[in-house]
Amino acid sequence: MTSRRVTLAAVAAHAGVSVATASRGLRGRGEMATETRARVVRSAAELGYHAGQDSRGRPRSGTARTFDLVLGRFHDPYTAEITAGARAAAEAHGYDLTLTADREDPGDDWMPRILSRGSAGVIVGLRTPTALQIEALRRADIPLVLVEPPSEAPRGLPSVRTTDREGGAAAAAHLVERGAERFMSIGGTPSYRFGRARIDGFREVLSRAAPAAPRVHVSADWTAWGARRACARALEEIAARGGSGLVGVFACNDEMAAGAYRAVADAGLSIPRHVLVVGFDDVRGARWLHPPLTTLRQPIGEMAAAAVGILVRAAGGETVEGESVVMPTELVARGSTATVDLPTGAVSAR
Repeated sequence: MTSRRVTLAAVAAHAGVSVATASRGLRGRGEMATETRARVVRSAAELGYHAGQDSRGRPRSGTARTFDLVLGRFHDPYTAEITAGARAAAEAHGYDLTLTADREDPGDDWMPRILSRGSAGVIVGLRTPTALQIEALRRADIPLVLVEPPSEAPRGLPSVRTTDREGGAAAAAHLVERGAERFMSIGGTPSYRFGRARIDGFREVLSRAAPAAPRVHVSADWTAWGARRACARALEEIAARGGSGLVGVFACNDEMAAGAYRAVADAGLSIPRHVLVVGFDDVRGARWLHPPLTTLRQPIGEMAAAAVGILVRAAGGETVEGESVVMPTELVARGSTATVDLPTGAVSAR
């Protein structure tokens, strides 16, 4: 038995607007009150409507060979690598990639824009979609996969992530091995799942390997400027505790590690003579810092490609529900944790 098709008129009636207003609301076009657009989107999701299903009196028989990549921003090194990895993988499988912004305006939801163009699948990076968005895509039979979700993936959704906790643990072990005796960690605000896991792994190793060592933890807004200020405070606190041993700093991403570089210089100290720094991600700019940054390489492009692979299989009819792909991090040692011959200042590559 064929299920009843939901028409645009039904969505309009449910939302209490005209058919023209419902159409504009779902396509994200025209001037419209935020509350009205949100009401139209909710009605479409609740009724199971997706654009194009009532065209020419019949449902759409297929979707475009296009995947959507949904991100909150596209201008930083991390998201640039996600985009490059997803685009290359989509092209290899014969699909195009559409970049879809998750905008701050609650009335400009990305979900109706995707429904209106009949996407073959959606990748959401560094975001956790709402229950409404998930249900709307499910009703439209559009597969969804998450890349590094900031919270635990909703039940049943496939996801791709990296070994965040193990990466933080590796950072701590490396700093101890390189001779650090005092330690600082810079976590991210908001406190996302992956940031908490990195700090948890870092602390776990230090509690075993250097239980009596002074430790200071600060948080920043995931930016270099925020980390610069936070690191400056932490350096003052660690200095107030006394001691003269090497300070080991772990930042939850490479951008915050770059901010730590500035704070170290502001304090009249140098890397790696006085302070050792480890970041996380290994984005392209990490090796161009001076000295080059030791960091945990996150296989960002490969993670995006894996997400595309899941969508390709889902589009081909395979069941991918609840699938979880976890890719390993790798510590890449560079100059920011090199050992220094104190009498001469020569740096060794031990």
